[in-house]
Amino acid sequence: MVTIRSRLTYQFIVLVTAILLFFSFGVYFFSKLYLEKRFYKRLQDRAITTTTLLFDIQAADTTVLKLVNVSDRELLTNESISVYNESLEQFIFFTHPSDTSFHQQLLPLIIKNKLTIYTSYNGYQVLGIHLTNEGKGNWVIVSAIDQNGKDALQDLKKILIVMVGAGILLLGISGWIFANRALAPVSGIIRQVNQIFPRNVKKRVEYPTPDDEIGELVATFNQLLDRIEEALITQKMFIANVSHELKNPLTKIYSQIEITLLQKRSPEAYEKSLKALQEDTRTLTQLTNTLLNLANVVANAEGIKYTPIRLDELLWEAKSQLQKWHETCHIQLNFGDFPDDEEALIIQGNEAAIKVVFMNLMDNACKFSTDNTAIVNFACNESEIIISFFNKGPIIPKSDIPYIFQPFYRSNASAQAVQGHGVGLAIVAQITRLHQGEINVKSDTTGTTFTLVFTR
Repeated sequence: MVTIRSRLTYQFIVLVTAILLFFSFGVYFFSKLYLEKRFYKRLQDRAITTTTLLFDIQAADTTVLKLVNVSDRELLTNESISVYNESLEQFIFFTHPSDTSFHQQLLPLIIKNKLTIYTSYNGYQVLGIHLTNEGKGNWVIVSAIDQNGKDALQDLKKILIVMVGAGILLLGISGWIFANRALAPVSGIIRQVNQIFPRNVKKRVEYPTPDDEIGELVATFNQLLDRIEEALITQKMFIANVSHELKNPLTKIYSQIEITLLQKRSPEAYEKSLKALQEDTRTLTQLTNTLLNLANVVANAEGIKYTPIRLDELLWEAKSQLQKWHETCHIQLNFGDFPDDEEALIIQGNEAAIKVVFMNLMDNACKFSTDNTAIVNFACNESEIIISFFNKGPIIPKSDIPYIFQPFYRSNASAQAVQGHGVGLAIVAQITRLHQGEINVKSDTTGTTFTLVFTR
């Protein structure tokens, strides 16, 4: 498995090696140009010196050769100088008269140029320069091997190869060290994360520099841990509350059966016991169904089918169905000014789920109201639909309002007065969130109002 550390090292080596090679080739290329330019300058100097001695001073051939060699401290390898006269169409001077074939081969290549030519031929550096003396044109041809330049370039090549190789080795070592130092915070974070378990979920990842990229990652991870901790606490509370809520009716049912079986009783006593068992069983069934509804809403949130729903009509249906179940419940519906376009009353949602929300809020309003009446106000504007559920019940303390939508939470103000399980509002909040809606609570001396806001 290729780790991030290895990838960083490889990328570092490849990048810096490419830069080293680029500079090495640059040094070699420009060094070669410099040596060639310097060597051609020496050839040019020897050509001018030869012409001056030969035509201006009119020295003998042997004297010219000696003076040319004296003028340059460093002798050139396989140097050969010749002068070709255009009028006579022949060579009038050779430093090596015994071997003139090489310059005769070069002559057609040189004389086709007008003034000066620099070229390489069979490993030789060749200079041909056209000079005029007393109206006569002469070509001075100088050829030699730049052995010192070749040796210098060969040595430079070896030095560059050794230095680049050593550089790559040092890059590998320094790149690995650099990658280790760069990833050291990540290794520390991994060690801290591996020490976090459900029993110490309050523990958080620590990082000394929160403003850099890794610090932002740590902050995001700690926020995830906050949500996980909240979910675990909710889960623990849910399990504890479910156990408690299920234990009470089951214990009561078992106790009643056990007492009934202690001795034989009259039919009336058995009937009374059975009615008590029926009531406890109904309570247990209601709790179980409510828990199933909550579980379905949470588990099947993504699978809910949405269709166009007209909320005012659905509100009437919820009112009628609730009053069939609770005949003593009085529900007063108040509709404000309806929009001209009936499409403004329609949202995309799940009809059954929204009906559960309406029925739960109406049922709660009736149960907690002193006159068993729920007042529902329906209003609509261009961008949203607002439905409020008001009851003249006890005040919900402000400290309890943030928690009333949690499963099984019951405010002390209402827990003793009305029987319930504290699950209905949790279902309402979950369904409302799934429909991109909002639910707000306001409670004062006049009563309590739950307000639903659906944005179209």
